[in-house]
Amino acid sequence: MLKWFNINILICFFVACNGEHASSRRFSVAVEGGEKVVYNKPVRLKVTSKKDIPVDSVAYAVNGISLPKEEGGISLKGIPLGHQKIVATVYYGDDSDSISVPITILADKAPELYGYEIVKEYPHDGEAFTQGLEFYKDTLYESTGRHGYSSLRKSNYTTGEVLKKISLDQSLFGEGLTIMNDRIYQLTWREGKGLVYDMNFELIKEFNYGKSKEGWGLCNDGTRIFKSDGTSKIWILDPETLEETGHIETVTNTSVFSMANELEYAHDRIYANTWQKEGVMIINPDNGVIEGVVDLRGLKDKVTQKPDLDVLNGIAYFPKRDTFFVTGKNWDKIFEIKITSK
Repeated sequence: MLKWFNINILICFFVACNGEHASSRRFSVAVEGGEKVVYNKPVRLKVTSKKDIPVDSVAYAVNGISLPKEEGGISLKGIPLGHQKIVATVYYGDDSDSISVPITILADKAPELYGYEIVKEYPHDGEAFTQGLEFYKDTLYESTGRHGYSSLRKSNYTTGEVLKKISLDQSLFGEGLTIMNDRIYQLTWREGKGLVYDMNFELIKEFNYGKSKEGWGLCNDGTRIFKSDGTSKIWILDPETLEETGHIETVTNTSVFSMANELEYAHDRIYANTWQKEGVMIINPDNGVIEGVVDLRGLKDKVTQKPDLDVLNGIAYFPKRDTFFVTGKNWDKIFEIKITSK
């Protein structure tokens, strides 16, 4: 059985501890066992009257969704994972009090740990500060970053030759990209806007971010676009309006995790570079559970070591061979790899 400390070598998790007890002037509500709960297990809550007021009944909800009672407590089935608040409405006589108590809904098991094997190495522009990488119809597209150096490009992946390239305005810091229905979507970092192009790199329109804080990574499943922003949230965008229609939070069995960076969609899962870590998370797009972690240590040692060499970033799925292409910021190689079990 895999031990959790093996995965901790790759990524450092944190939990925002909001406490587990809430109260009004008349009542208090506590989560028995603490704030951290497991999504497929019932939660026990205890309501206490401060002034010996008889309680007639209590109703519980999360985000307006009523939580039914089941054997052992309150059911959380169908509730999004991550940081949530349970609202307890206490009814007494002709009155009621509503009290909210924070919980952190976690996965029911630890992620699986994976390794890799190198299929082949290819040349890559060592001056490309890679932020987004994606294959579309067997052609490799890339977004690069840094103010004054950001670009959108497509390349011959076998030779590293850049076939087409446009530079972004010097005020923009390029980030992730994804391609869907012959449209290229590209993020900027802190400028609060994204760019949409046709396949000839002609700008169609710009779009503004909603509640997401920054632009990090993009991918799509053919109907939805997923956007990371450096927090624990991955946002879901409508591909036509680019509005944020919802989000998931990335979680393990021990914590809520942030820093998902460049994204790729394959095998019905989101594959996410972890910022400043030599690993990739495998995320269930429906609930945010981190189901696996791919240990990619050792790849950075195989590229030319130089002062501006930066972190692993950039992952693209190649369906024709069921492989992944990975690289990093200012790396002079791209690695075609297969993900293996450990």
